[in-house]
Amino acid sequence: MFTGIVTDIGTVVAVAPRADDLRRLTIACAYDRATIVDGASIACSGTCLTVVSAGVEQGRTWFAVDAAAETLRLTTVGRWTAGSRINLERALKIGDELGGHLVTGHVDGLATLIAREDLGEMSKMTFRAPAPLARFVATKGSVTLAGVSLTVNDVDGDAFSVLLIPHTLQVTTLGDLAPGDPVNLEVDLMARYAARLAEASPA
Repeated sequence: MFTGIVTDIGTVVAVAPRADDLRRLTIACAYDRATIVDGASIACSGTCLTVVSAGVEQGRTWFAVDAAAETLRLTTVGRWTAGSRINLERALKIGDELGGHLVTGHVDGLATLIAREDLGEMSKMTFRAPAPLARFVATKGSVTLAGVSLTVNDVDGDAFSVLLIPHTLQVTTLGDLAPGDPVNLEVDLMARYAARLAEASPA
């Protein structure tokens, strides 16, 4: 589990195709190498990926992850190339502060940025959610975009907007977005369960 609070911006340094629709990505980061073990989960722009190896090169920590066909197809991971910047978050530990909201790292689909309005140091961004996911997005509810926990400002059909404060623009990659760009979207876990309970309730 994660919280949607980004703790580092990593850089993809290598992408290597492997057998059976598998792709290995090597990501440089600022984390302490001693704290990264094989099998650890790291949210990479909202996608939970498993560390398969790690090391240090030229004074900077790196870790490698494997992305399978479904991950490559359903998330932005398949678009990453050497030089891509990605939001990183380590897995939540018992006792850690829950600063955002509960995030699983299981991407539900891709949202598309359809409008961006820069307001001084802040930015208002409007996204279009895939139609099957739009019902899980509510005004003042939570969403995770590219691994970042955000509060929904307003909703209009399958479109919704968020307001990004200067800190968020500084410590995440969201400030790099332009209209037309896709981002990993994870809807609020509580909204999904509430909808499922409503569907299962007797009429």
